Amino acid sequence: MTVIKQDDLIQSIADALQFISYYHPKDYIQALGDAYEMEQSAPAKDAIAQILFNSRLCAEGHRPICQDTGIAVVFLDIGMDVQWDCNMSLDEMINEGVRRAYTHPDNVLRASVLADPAGTRTNTKDNTPAIVHTRLVPGDTLKVKLAAKGGGSENKAKFACLNPSDDLVAWILKSVSDMGAGWCPPGIMGVGIGGTPEKAMLLAKESLLAPVNIQALMQKSQQGQTLTRPEELRLELYEKINALGVGAQGLGGLTTVVDVKVLDYPTHAASLPVAIIPNCAATRHTHFTLDGSGPAVLTPPKLEDWPEVTWSASPKARHVDLNTITQDDIQSWKPGEQLLLNGKLLTGRDAAHKRIVDTLAKGEALPDGVNFKNRFIYYVGPVDATKGESVGPAGPTTSTRMDKYTETMLAETGLIGMVGKAERGPIAIESIKKHKAVYLTAVGGAAYLISKAIEKSTVIAYEELGMEAIYEFEVKDMPVTVGVDVHGESVHKTGPEKWSKLIQK
Repeated sequence: MTVIKQDDLIQSIADALQFISYYHPKDYIQALGDAYEMEQSAPAKDAIAQILFNSRLCAEGHRPICQDTGIAVVFLDIGMDVQWDCNMSLDEMINEGVRRAYTHPDNVLRASVLADPAGTRTNTKDNTPAIVHTRLVPGDTLKVKLAAKGGGSENKAKFACLNPSDDLVAWILKSVSDMGAGWCPPGIMGVGIGGTPEKAMLLAKESLLAPVNIQALMQKSQQGQTLTRPEELRLELYEKINALGVGAQGLGGLTTVVDVKVLDYPTHAASLPVAIIPNCAATRHTHFTLDGSGPAVLTPPKLEDWPEVTWSASPKARHVDLNTITQDDIQSWKPGEQLLLNGKLLTGRDAAHKRIVDTLAKGEALPDGVNFKNRFIYYVGPVDATKGESVGPAGPTTSTRMDKYTETMLAETGLIGMVGKAERGPIAIESIKKHKAVYLTAVGGAAYLISKAIEKSTVIAYEELGMEAIYEFEVKDMPVTVGVDVHGESVHKTGPEKWSKLIQK
């Protein structure tokens, strides 16, 4: 009879969350390396290089791959013959493991979970509670599949109750196209089909925890072996999603997904529920089994498993002095152009923007030190610093969430530029064009690499918001790309359009 001890499960959860914070799965890294070798779009190739180089830095430095260290999602297959040596509930043990992982002094992870989501939205400070799914199965072991899912990719999840006669593939392709780049491609697309609405979503989420093996499935098809319908869908969707030309970070290119996963389940005769959930460039998951012999042992990947890809800024990149820049200086910048930012850069994301806009609406002054005249704002919520860092990993957050604040920020504060990730919506682009401002993109999935360019970090307002406070960064050669120019031209529109046509040819 297997006896699972409380401390063994807690320690295993804590160790696993730390492990996946800085180690990409080997299969994903190798698939991304293949995508890098194949990529012909220069901006997309540069973005993939940053993601790969960032991944290696994180593996070496044991620091988070992404500043959004995710919400913990745990799938448990509990053997019905397992006995427990514990005085806590199962959820309490999982959450204690999460708490220890996210507050580990040697590798602090960002606390992103908020209680009272429709009210005060108060940070729980330790990233609890986790999302726990359990099954009772035959056997005497505890099998654990664990992931840390970032908000950018989770927010792009889609669900529909289709009619049985509807075109399933057409709906998925339209939904992926509508996702844009906010989920940080290239990554993995999980699809759940059947069951009931909640079952379809669960299938899509769990499918993302399987190994990257689309190439093996292609070989199986080429050898004439019989495929199941989910396997046929995987191959069809893999080809057609990549043919959209979205590419790495939405800049246009050959690889949008490195794999597509499909799980299905019997459903009602009147129903065709379907869900899709993307896994971003910060793909993070691991699996382990507890058999009563102690906590899980996780084997680190070898550094030679990483592709031999390094990154350095293009010699053609334009150097920008943020301390002296004026609106006249940005008029000649072109979509897709690479820049290296130097000087002082303010930060702010959802909560800070809301406070700023509410303050301005009341006719009140902004806090001391918050002056946006001829300045740029970076949409970021960084990880706390450790080991002598000026700041922890500090990659961009999805910019579309700030679209509704853009007109006020550009019209009333003197702001001339914004930095984030993914595309801007039509309302924001119209404001950018109207006020002759610019929008720049940094690479999602390169948070630790970006933090190396931040030489100093100071909280200057709203400290109680934690990672959502307003910081002032002093940066040196921080790499960005012009996403939207002063004329409102967006690289996230022109890039995918160009590459979709090239791929179709």
